[in-house]
Amino acid sequence: MLRPSMTAYDYIVVGAGSAGCVLAHRLTESGRHRVLLLEAGGSDRRLWLQMPIGYGMSFYNPRVNWMYLTEAEAALAGRRGYWPRGKVLGGSSAINAMVHIRGQPGDFDDWRALGNPGWGFDDVLPYFKRSEHFAGGDARRGRGGPLHVTDASRDCHPLCHAYLAACAEIGLARSPDFNGAEPEGVGLYQITTRGGLRMSAARAYLWPAVKRANLRVETKAQATRILFDGTRAVGVEYRQGGERKTARARGEVILAAGAIGSPMLLQHSGVGPAEVLHALGIAVVCARTAVGRNLQDHLCIDHLYRARVPTLNQELGTWPGRVRVALRYLARRRGPLAISVNQGGGFVRARPGLERPNIQLYFSPLSYTRAVPGKRALMRPDTFPGFLLGAQPCRPTSRGHLQIRSPEPFAPPAIFPNSLATADDRRDLLEGSRLLRRLAAAPSLAAVIDAELQPGPVAQSDAALEEDIRRRASTVFHPVSTCRMGPDARTNVVNHELKVYEIQGLRVIDASVFPAVTSGNTNAPTIMVAEKGADLVLRDATGQGA
Repeated sequence: MLRPSMTAYDYIVVGAGSAGCVLAHRLTESGRHRVLLLEAGGSDRRLWLQMPIGYGMSFYNPRVNWMYLTEAEAALAGRRGYWPRGKVLGGSSAINAMVHIRGQPGDFDDWRALGNPGWGFDDVLPYFKRSEHFAGGDARRGRGGPLHVTDASRDCHPLCHAYLAACAEIGLARSPDFNGAEPEGVGLYQITTRGGLRMSAARAYLWPAVKRANLRVETKAQATRILFDGTRAVGVEYRQGGERKTARARGEVILAAGAIGSPMLLQHSGVGPAEVLHALGIAVVCARTAVGRNLQDHLCIDHLYRARVPTLNQELGTWPGRVRVALRYLARRRGPLAISVNQGGGFVRARPGLERPNIQLYFSPLSYTRAVPGKRALMRPDTFPGFLLGAQPCRPTSRGHLQIRSPEPFAPPAIFPNSLATADDRRDLLEGSRLLRRLAAAPSLAAVIDAELQPGPVAQSDAALEEDIRRRASTVFHPVSTCRMGPDARTNVVNHELKVYEIQGLRVIDASVFPAVTSGNTNAPTIMVAEKGADLVLRDATGQGA
């Protein structure tokens, strides 16, 4: 993709994940601006990345996955969490479970109330709509956008109907569209696919843009530090093929490396907590205590059930079943290979008196043993008929942090999630576990359950369920807020225009800027942030929007 005539760039975007692909598309759309997009991973043109069910094949694949591990957490029985992150064009949108959730409208009104003008729900709704193409829904939905969103209900497993019936039996309302006028309730998840293939941010935004003469994409090019002239960002140093290279930006350097990659690069470049940088021998360009702080994530507890009826385990876990679903997929791009394993879910209030939902539910008509991360590890369906119910608190109040542990830019960071640090989070997760028990006891699900395998019938008391949470609860891979947006430069990294405080020519535009984690899956709001962020960049450059 090298074009010798391109010797200077208006913008350098670091990271071709969900946000970076959006930025590359929008910043080059007019043809006026030259953009360099740097991606540490390789191409996403791989069969298992394009096939939706390939999620299980990429979950432990170091070729496309950073495969981070957290530090041991006392609140989780001393366990280290596994945090997959995409290392490929499309980033985590190329390896995720494809569930498309904007979040509750109140999430974004909270962002604005925290001192971020222009980030309330009414402000960001046009960017959600601009990003998507969804054939159904109400006036809140978008049509004609790059990101195709599919109603996958026709391919969902029949057990999903038992799940929805059980929800009704315990009084949970139905939502026809989590991303529409009624985001509260239970239903079936929409997913980012088109024609039975994954619609990652790369496919949606980058593939149409790569032929533009004003865009240069460099893969397997890991940024190692930002180059500064005083306190102005003027370029990026990166390594590619064992060679150290530099690129200069006449306009701005934009970090879109995600909630882990962006704070890491800032710290390696001398922008971060002074005590951390001094200890590693890194010269301080700008002391910013907040870089890497305010880490938030969603923690989930799953309950595992053996079923009396066939589940997806029999279709995906046996050779005859695999042959049948493969033939159906090849013939019509339909069936289990064309959709996500997380098929049902919802946003509900686990106790009275709440202003909005505090628990997100998941229903998967499949159960699987999570292999230990390592070479050739896979997520394999269990050999028995099984399914999973899951619950996660929507807006956790625990805050963690991450920091680089070495001056070597290729070393993984130290990640301290600080899970379950607050009483609110512990209460919400316990309430979620109790809610799963109520669902399983409802007639429609009870009729298909042979046994509860985890946590198991012996775990009845609050203390027993809390211990189960300590032993088994895990992330659902939604880290955010490590370069948080906010009005106070002492406790935040960027302002409401996503500009890094006290640094010129440098923005962060990705999930790391979230003022607080949204109530659900974070891919759709990350794409929204990039859509709005691109407009902010272009308005500064031209005095008008895209």
